[in-house]
Amino acid sequence: MPETTPKGLTGLAFGGDYNPEQWPENVWHEDVRLMREAGVTMVSVGIFSWALLEPARGTHDFGWLDRLLDLLHENGIRADLGTPTVAPPAWFYREHPEALPVAADGTRYEFGSRGAICHSNSDYRAAAASITTALATRYADHPALALWHVHNEYGVPVSACYCASCAAHFRCWLARTYGTVDAVNEAWGTAFWGQRYADFEQINPPRVTPTVGNPAQALDYKRFADETMRENFVAERDILHRLAPGIPVTTNFMTALSQCDSVDYWAWGREVDLVTNDHYLITDGRRTHVNLAMAADLTRSVAGGAPWLLLEHSTSGVNWQPRNPAKSPGQMARNSLAHVARGSEGAMFFQWRQSRRGAEKFHSAMLPHAGTDSRVWREVAELGASIESLTSVKGSRTVADAAVLWDWHSWWAQTLDWRPSEDHDPRERADAFYEALYDRHLTVDFAHPEADLSAYPLVVVPALYLMTEAAGNNLREYVGQGGTLVVSYFSGIVDEHDAVHEGAHPGALRDVLGLTVEEFSPLLKDDRVRITGPDGSELTGDVWTEFVVPRGAETVWTYADGLTAGHPAVTRHRLGEGSAWYVSTRLGAQGLDALIGWASDDARIAPRADLPRDVEVVRRSGESGTFLFAINHTSSDAKVPLDAAGTELLTGERATGRLVLPAGGVRVVRLDD
Repeated sequence: MPETTPKGLTGLAFGGDYNPEQWPENVWHEDVRLMREAGVTMVSVGIFSWALLEPARGTHDFGWLDRLLDLLHENGIRADLGTPTVAPPAWFYREHPEALPVAADGTRYEFGSRGAICHSNSDYRAAAASITTALATRYADHPALALWHVHNEYGVPVSACYCASCAAHFRCWLARTYGTVDAVNEAWGTAFWGQRYADFEQINPPRVTPTVGNPAQALDYKRFADETMRENFVAERDILHRLAPGIPVTTNFMTALSQCDSVDYWAWGREVDLVTNDHYLITDGRRTHVNLAMAADLTRSVAGGAPWLLLEHSTSGVNWQPRNPAKSPGQMARNSLAHVARGSEGAMFFQWRQSRRGAEKFHSAMLPHAGTDSRVWREVAELGASIESLTSVKGSRTVADAAVLWDWHSWWAQTLDWRPSEDHDPRERADAFYEALYDRHLTVDFAHPEADLSAYPLVVVPALYLMTEAAGNNLREYVGQGGTLVVSYFSGIVDEHDAVHEGAHPGALRDVLGLTVEEFSPLLKDDRVRITGPDGSELTGDVWTEFVVPRGAETVWTYADGLTAGHPAVTRHRLGEGSAWYVSTRLGAQGLDALIGWASDDARIAPRADLPRDVEVVRRSGESGTFLFAINHTSSDAKVPLDAAGTELLTGERATGRLVLPAGGVRVVRLDD
């Protein structure tokens, strides 16, 4: 079995992307001295260096990288060595302009950015294999090498290409997937609008058409594009496994739903030796720490619950959003340690030294333009010491209370054209339900709809428009055996080919929910509906309503106005030993809190009323002990009750009874056995 932890890294990883090629070599020694001062244990190198490593086809220059890796090794710093295949050199595109990707409207992108790649192009594949082979041959036994880093952020900024090479590759993919063109016609429903194909050669990618194209074709093309990128990763990974056995191979994911929507990370998580992730705060005015927690939980889930590694985040502001505020004092540490709480084996940044040139020169770094006499640098050095003090956490696993079901294929299908309402956003529902769980201080695993759910007392389905029959059966079995299920509207509607399940909605969920939906009734923009409970209490919904008919479910809340007045808005169905809740409108924070509260009571999950809002408490547990992470995102001190005494690892102090958690602070308690 391949190794799953960076070779030679005895503690948690701390460091970032290092791009020494941007600086004279005399700066490197100063960099390494400061890395040691800050407690850096690993850096990522070579990710964008193809043009330097291979300045002309077949001509390699490894001298500078030799000297760099030797310097890192001499100073006890491990290397996450990149294959630079995200940025082919100018000479390659001069020889192979057809390797540049083509948009759906026929526009061919130009060289001058990054990730401008047609992943079906055979010349690109050959060149990527060649440089990867050369790197592995030269550095397989280098003592600094801890981890291989293939490519960079697959799917960003381009995932799908629509050129002739991709068309031919897509036809092969269809033949391999379906076997016959008749099977494609059946899956895509090509009898509609006379789209039937007589031969695979008649099929093209879903390029721009006069009106909406075939949704099943568009969905399959998203699958094809994702699998094509993954083919290229696997090709490089296999070269590295063969030539450098014992060194784990990864590629940096972007699992946050706010950052990448074109990659099926369930599938990718099975291909890497170690799941790694890049996460950047989206400064849209929301509680950014909730998005961070969600991304970390999702990354850990993609890793199957195993420890993973935060490979990139920012020390302060970024430069690619419309507005890029600095992080507040202490926020860098809170962000970093929140990732560690939720399973990361360290905290890495983009990047070590802030660039003077290029597109990201205003992106923050560990060593900023202001140098070492700066707040950012002082916080970096302090964080390095904190990371070192948490060495005993390494290898432990985060403990979850509930699960959220998520499927990228469903997200892709639901966001295609001509759905009942453009105001319904599956990502928004996922964010909203996660936030409701977070505010009840529940730690969340994400799970695929067909995964084993028996470990979770509560499972939430915020948005699963596409649901296979197997997934529906899985949820029915889960509830029947005693689980508590919460499902939001417009879920279970279509199968894996975007075909509506036979019979009434919600096809795959009819039995487990004990109801049918006769008709969707989306609301007009800014419209609201009132829903009332049996005790006269009232909630508000917007965006969506449905004509729900109970078929065994009991009505809990009822629409009080609008077209659906008098129909059930929230139902509960007792099935076997469990119960299934359904909400047919978009509830706000108050309504979701009430709904999750009712479901938590069914699931026998005790409320955490003793914890203030925006104070998160997460546990990691393993052979080295149980660790309680307490993180205060508020401006007031808080007290966190402890169910056992322990040692606070960041200060070395004993902790008993109620842990004092300073405003904006983090505490990590190793609980006594």
